[in-house]
Amino acid sequence: MTVNLTAAAGFMATHARLLDRRRFHLLTASPADAGAAREGVLAALDAYRNPDGGYGWGLEPDLRSPESQPGAALHAFEVFEEIAPATAPQAAALCDWLESVTLPDGGLPFALPLTVADGTAPWWRGADPGVSALQITAVSAAAAHRVAASDPAVAAHPWLRRATRYCLDAVEALDGAPHAYALSFALHFLDAVHETEPRAAGLMRRMGAYLPRNGELRVEGGTEDERLRPLDVAPAPGRPVRDLLDPEAVRADLARLAALQADDGGWTVDYAVISPAGALEWRGAATVRALRVLRANGAL
Repeated sequence: MTVNLTAAAGFMATHARLLDRRRFHLLTASPADAGAAREGVLAALDAYRNPDGGYGWGLEPDLRSPESQPGAALHAFEVFEEIAPATAPQAAALCDWLESVTLPDGGLPFALPLTVADGTAPWWRGADPGVSALQITAVSAAAAHRVAASDPAVAAHPWLRRATRYCLDAVEALDGAPHAYALSFALHFLDAVHETEPRAAGLMRRMGAYLPRNGELRVEGGTEDERLRPLDVAPAPGRPVRDLLDPEAVRADLARLAALQADDGGWTVDYAVISPAGALEWRGAATVRALRVLRANGAL
């Protein structure tokens, strides 16, 4: 597996939004430069932050509206995870905002009403703000639990306790295979709480029955070729969710991911693009993700 980091740096400089350029800088920074790189990432993330503590303004590239949205929380938590072991007060403040929009059953709505619908994907525009969505709650809670490993304020936050209970109950209530993304995010969540929640191991085994050993899930309603791959479901080595997959399928997917670096140095996505800005922004984010996954698996 050969990855051209110089070409990746050139792609990021040429095409990526500032946030992902800063994330790439943190990913490749020397230990001596890591502190300044973390500060740069947080400063770039703050551009998407609203006074209520949530995030909007296209932090989720297919959701361009400026108001704070649950769909942006994952991307903010990703940054807070990347700066570990450092912490930022914005992470607990995001939990405060999530608590303020949590529905009575403990779940998050897929999206809140939009003030600007232009450039936004129909699945965000058409969401019911009065109904909890396992997909968005699970992916946000999973990311928050990963942040909580180094941030005591997030670990102790009441929103995370409520979201955790909701996700466990919602997964337990499933009587069939959910949508590919909902299944993948439920597995991310169960993996994140595997060591702390007694129900997690059994629920992971049950959800694992819906996951082929090759780790590929067709995305219903997506593009013709859109599917989730082993490294989408289980990106990190040594985690319980990785045990659901054939090791050879994971090795093959690492080779596939490395080979997807394009001639311009960046990675592409195979899902629908909604706006010209979003299409480029996804490529920058996908490039950072690909490099992080490859490095975590010893392939970079």
